Amino acid sequence: MTDEVRILDDALVADYLRRHPEFFLQQDELLAELRIPHARGSSISLVERQLAVLRERSLDMHQRLGRLVDVARDNDRLFELTRQLTLDLLDADSLATLVATLEDGLRERFKVPAVSLLVFTDYQLDVARGISLAQAKKQVPGLLGEQVVSGALREHERAFLFGEEAAARVRSAAVASFGEPRLLGMLALGSPDAQKYGHTVGTLFLGFVAQVLARVLPPLLQKHCSTDIDSH
Repeated sequence: MTDEVRILDDALVADYLRRHPEFFLQQDELLAELRIPHARGSSISLVERQLAVLRERSLDMHQRLGRLVDVARDNDRLFELTRQLTLDLLDADSLATLVATLEDGLRERFKVPAVSLLVFTDYQLDVARGISLAQAKKQVPGLLGEQVVSGALREHERAFLFGEEAAARVRSAAVASFGEPRLLGMLALGSPDAQKYGHTVGTLFLGFVAQVLARVLPPLLQKHCSTDIDSH
């Protein structure tokens, strides 16, 4: 009966060294003889290569940490802006004030180039874009729902949300419809930057602002429409 011969390959050697990290402690002469080809054509020792790998990993981790810090800083800033906008919206005592607060806050504080608030109503509004829910379902059915939609929109969708003139300058957008159980309106943000509102962009703050609108808009809209009817 012959013993089974096990052919060494790269994977087996690597697995052995991984399971026996102390191997080179007893192999000083071998360690000194080992050389690893370098990208520039020369060779370096195993220890030098290990140091180089550690430096590369340290640099990579430092860069990753820097990106995480930047993201955390941006999130903190975004949270504070959203908090202040929410408080301002809660203080609005009329539909006109609500619309102005929302649009000015998004343009000036959040630096959003194009802002559009559509209110689903059968009344003709003079301080916001009033449209029927049936019209929205006919024109932009894919944008209605609980989830925020972001990315590049179709030409007719951009025109419906922002108007023909502004739509020509919008390359990407984020759209949130709001209201439950009946939809009350849509809030759309647009940018000439095609990457600004990509499909993977974080739109948590937009969804939150939309939820606030769902709470504060109905009584102000009813008050506005009642006042308008009484004046006529």
